[in-house]
Amino acid sequence: MNVFVTGGTGFVGSAVVRALVENGHLVTILTRSADKAKSSSEGVRFIEGDPTRPGSWQDEIKKHQAIINLAGASIFRKWSKAAKKIILESRLSTTKNIVHALAKNRHNQIHLLNASAVGYYGFCRDNILDEESPRGDDFLARVSSLWEQTASEAERYGHRVVLCRLGIVLGKGEGALAQLHKIFDHYLGAQLGSGKQWFSWVHLEDLTRIFCFLLENTELSGPVNCTSPHPVRNKELTKTLAQSLGKPLLFPRVPGFMLKLVLGEFAETLLNGQRVKPQKLLEGGFEFKSPFLQGALNNLLNK
Repeated sequence: MNVFVTGGTGFVGSAVVRALVENGHLVTILTRSADKAKSSSEGVRFIEGDPTRPGSWQDEIKKHQAIINLAGASIFRKWSKAAKKIILESRLSTTKNIVHALAKNRHNQIHLLNASAVGYYGFCRDNILDEESPRGDDFLARVSSLWEQTASEAERYGHRVVLCRLGIVLGKGEGALAQLHKIFDHYLGAQLGSGKQWFSWVHLEDLTRIFCFLLENTELSGPVNCTSPHPVRNKELTKTLAQSLGKPLLFPRVPGFMLKLVLGEFAETLLNGQRVKPQKLLEGGFEFKSPFLQGALNNLLNK
């Protein structure tokens, strides 16, 4: 299959691209970098363009059978008014441009795998959330909902849309695990707030396998939770990571008010969480290689 990828040079995107090539797919990566656009490797080519703006790159979409849209500004920052605008608009503008390109190609069905987030559900304490659960009403829930609504417009033109609700992705070298590793290396690791909030996570390798699985299993559409079937509380995450790294927990917890002083509204995302179940993937027969946190950390930390 020819697969068009936005966000294909980032932490998650580069891993997804490698998995696609290993599974025999041909990949086109949209990039703003002219240097990357001039280079290529077997099974991968680059085209230059800004996904947040209309351009000639949109004409390339009709040459592909699938699109994986991973583009969007990072949420891991203090949420000023300007930052929130960037977080929202970077997602909506890219997705709108993709859908506009798909609207011009109604004759051949294209599979759109559009990233979203488990933040869609808002903060639901201990409730177990599957794909049928309602959306929340905080900032990330609203962003995810608008993002999904925009992507779903492609269904009007005969295309299949999968809304990939990602949890926190754990991988080597980058992402959440790398940031946590640095904190624990300085003996500053501690649970956040009460530690009772749920942490829905997924091993990066499993996530790349999920994208390949969704390309092949075309009966799956709509929202799909892309998380491990075994979320953990923040307290368990902290304890398990400390044990895996061989680091003591010198501090009992980080008070919520301190996080709010440093991170503003974004702190609420860390102090609350979602207990998410990947119901559609499990019913569809997907098998996780790293369903439990301890095994995932052992793998990622080469234990």
